[in-house]
Amino acid sequence: MKKLNLIFIFAYVIIVFSTNANSNEFSDSYPDILKIQNNTIYFKDGNTLSYDDNMSKSFAQKLKNPSVKDMISQKYPLMQDIKIPKYNFDPGRFRNINFFKTLYGKDKKEVKKNLTKVIWLPRKKHKILYFNKKELAAANLQLISNELDNLPKSYDKYITNIAGTFRYRYIAGTKRLSAHSFGIAIDLNTKFANYWRWDKNQVFKNQIPKKIINIFEKHGFIWGGRWFHYDTMHFEYRPELR
Repeated sequence: MKKLNLIFIFAYVIIVFSTNANSNEFSDSYPDILKIQNNTIYFKDGNTLSYDDNMSKSFAQKLKNPSVKDMISQKYPLMQDIKIPKYNFDPGRFRNINFFKTLYGKDKKEVKKNLTKVIWLPRKKHKILYFNKKELAAANLQLISNELDNLPKSYDKYITNIAGTFRYRYIAGTKRLSAHSFGIAIDLNTKFANYWRWDKNQVFKNQIPKKIINIFEKHGFIWGGRWFHYDTMHFEYRPELR
């Protein structure tokens, strides 16, 4: 009898652990997520969302229709040296749109209500940018701005002329909403950008200094230069990928 009880307890622990195994990536990263349990994400506002659709998918299928679990299926190389990304290694490009709508705003109107001002480079530029205040996204961008403001003048050319933050639009060549649509992405100066769709040979190149990349990554942002489908001007708030 004791043996059966022990087996039951052991099985229960395995089940509970498996249903909550990835809870920390999200609940520790997003203030409005309570927990992940029994394949369900519980939000503080009462909303719920399925965590895993239990479907085996190709890379293209994950891009088009990822589950929330799919979003962390590729480990982001945080703070690592800059390397040529492996084929179809795009950690962060799998975005479950319902997840972002629940956190940042269900449509353009609601997202705009959640935007707040960030003073970009307070000393050098003092430019107002608009970023989503939810989930500490804008607060972290302000911390980044303050650090970048203290870099030597040689870095100014990359960071003073910003290409944009919030813009409700589809990703080029797709019908998928961009991270810019939720006010959680920023593009640096396009003069020093390399983007796979712009490059005829689609050979990875980068001009953004690692010092800048590290400052963004330290505060919960990922960099598009870590992707096989590279976009080196692009930084996106994705704290679950830390």
